[in-house]
Amino acid sequence: MNKLIEIENEKNNNKVNNYTNHKKMIIGGLLIGISVIGSFISFPIMGSKCAPVQHIVNVLAAVILGPAYAVAMAFISSFLRNIMGLGSILAFPGSMIGALLAGIVYKKTKNILTTCVGEAFGTGIIGGLCAYPIALLFMGKVASQLAFYVYIVPFLVSTVVGSIIGGVIAISLKKTDII
Repeated sequence: MNKLIEIENEKNNNKVNNYTNHKKMIIGGLLIGISVIGSFISFPIMGSKCAPVQHIVNVLAAVILGPAYAVAMAFISSFLRNIMGLGSILAFPGSMIGALLAGIVYKKTKNILTTCVGEAFGTGIIGGLCAYPIALLFMGKVASQLAFYVYIVPFLVSTVVGSIIGGVIAISLKKTDII
C-alpha cells in the first residue's frame, strides 16, 4: 500500500514539474518576443545599437525564471535580432552577461534593486569590456582604433534605463502577487 502511495505521489510531482517547466517556457517565449519586437525602440550611441527593452526583459527573466532561463533568453533574443538585422554582434556579450549576473544576484538575495544593479553592472561594465575583443575580431580595423572601454558608456546608458524600468515592473508584479 505504501508503495502505491509513493508511486502516486511521484506521478503528481512529475505533473507539477512538467506544468512548471511548460509555464516557464511560455513566459520565456513571450519575453523573447517582447525583447525582439522592442528592438525597434533603440538609439545609436558610439557604434552600438542600444535597446533598453532587452534589459527590461533581463530583469524580469531573472526575477521570474532564474539565471539559466535569463541567459538562454538573452542568447535567443540576441540571435533573432542579429538575423533580422535589428542588432549587432555586440548584443551577445552585454545581454547574456547582464542576464546571468542579474539571475545569480536575484537567486542569492531575492532583492529586485540589487538585481537591477547586477544587470547594469553585468551588461554595462563587464559586457562593455567583453564587447571590445568581439568588435576587434568581427568588426574589423575601425573597432581596433577604439579604446578598450569605449563600449561601457553606451551599454550603461541602455542598461541603466532598462534596469530601472524592469525593476519598477518587477516590484509592481511582486506587490500584486503576480510573481
